[in-house]
Amino acid sequence: MGNKPVAKLRSTDLEYFRQSTTFTDAEIQDWYKCFHKDCPNGSLTLDEFKKIYAQFFPAGDSSTFAEYVFRRFATNHHDKISFGDFLIALSITARGTLDEKLDWTFGLYDTDGDGFISRNEMFNIVDSIYKMVGSVMQLPEDESTAQKRTDKIFNTFDMDHDGKLSRDEFIQGAKSDPSIMNLLNIDRTPISTANPIRSSNNTLSSMTRLHT
Repeated sequence: MGNKPVAKLRSTDLEYFRQSTTFTDAEIQDWYKCFHKDCPNGSLTLDEFKKIYAQFFPAGDSSTFAEYVFRRFATNHHDKISFGDFLIALSITARGTLDEKLDWTFGLYDTDGDGFISRNEMFNIVDSIYKMVGSVMQLPEDESTAQKRTDKIFNTFDMDHDGKLSRDEFIQGAKSDPSIMNLLNIDRTPISTANPIRSSNNTLSSMTRLHT
């Protein structure tokens, strides 16, 4: 009998996503169809998300970092990523301004949502990234471990030396980091609706590299 065709978004939902993202109506409808093709239940679970990340980073253990990204995506649902979660995050990470991308990344590192990034939060994220990329990443000596990278970031970004990074400190510090700026400038690959989950993770994997 074949698969049941995916219904189009309701006009009210389309209007909401039109106002909340940078995508056109046609793009939103395409993303909706593709998301539901890959996620027929209408949402993406943490276990499914971890499996996707594992495909992108086979050299290491991506499970911990994938969980951090999953929580950042699933802003309205703690146990699943809805289409709305997916589209809004994709809009920011793929087409947002520099400040929007860095603000989104700040929220990834601020895991307890208190408006600051502590050394422990920074270390946990950086450590999860180092474990994820395994031996693939070549690093200078002063960034050869997660602790060294964390110390380097705080020595550069923490302007008031209070042991935590405010949103402004993080964004301004990131802008002054040549490696971060280079990555943002070269990440111009057009996104495709051929596989929405893979496209979103390609975008996020580039954001992942910003603070390694």
